[in-house]
Amino acid sequence: MEKYTYLLVNFLTIIICFIFSFHHKIKFSRYFGAFFKSAFIVAFVFICWDIWFTKIGVWWFNNRYVMGWRIFNLPIEEVLFFFCIPFSCVFTYFCLDKFFNFQWNPSFEKLFVIFSIVVSASVGIYFSSRIYTSFTFFTTALSMLSLYFIFKQSWIGKASLIYLFLMPGFLMVNGVLTGTGLDSPIVNYNSDDFLGIRILTIPIEDAVYGYEMILWNIFLFKKFKIDEQNQSFLVSQRP
Repeated sequence: MEKYTYLLVNFLTIIICFIFSFHHKIKFSRYFGAFFKSAFIVAFVFICWDIWFTKIGVWWFNNRYVMGWRIFNLPIEEVLFFFCIPFSCVFTYFCLDKFFNFQWNPSFEKLFVIFSIVVSASVGIYFSSRIYTSFTFFTTALSMLSLYFIFKQSWIGKASLIYLFLMPGFLMVNGVLTGTGLDSPIVNYNSDDFLGIRILTIPIEDAVYGYEMILWNIFLFKKFKIDEQNQSFLVSQRP
């Protein structure tokens, strides 16, 4: 049964959110199309990143906890990770945004974004010799810069707060992947390529990596969701 461990982690991550997607007060299921469009685009980029880092030995996977099916040397469970985690995070964002007001003061949000960009870029540059740290922090800085100043998105603060609420789930999922409760980690890291700062067993870079991934999923989900709503409205107006 050990070989199904990573698959079980993915399943438990998504199952509750998937069931409640059909709840009559939530109705997230009507936006499955928008989610999967956004998830496929973001997953493609991050899977390419994953393939590259696996190839150069930044991280590798413990065969003991995966079924053995691989795509470009990635376990199939790792590929599913890029759909299961975003689904749960986007679903949570959708629900909390629907029922609560997490809107930030525009000035404070701008200050937060600028501060985050400066800190992330600085960490990325300073630790340029550690590829996981450098690449993760620097691309996160570029992502926030693009989303806020180029695409003019005003929900970065809200998404950041909700991501903070997701931390207990993040700690459980990534904790198992990095060895919490197991004899050995499912995902192993080259100590030369990251800072070595961990939250329990989780490299701090994983939290930043996940944050960047979720920001892009939310951005594209919102875009495709609006497109679908506009199409539905146009269809309803036809004679």
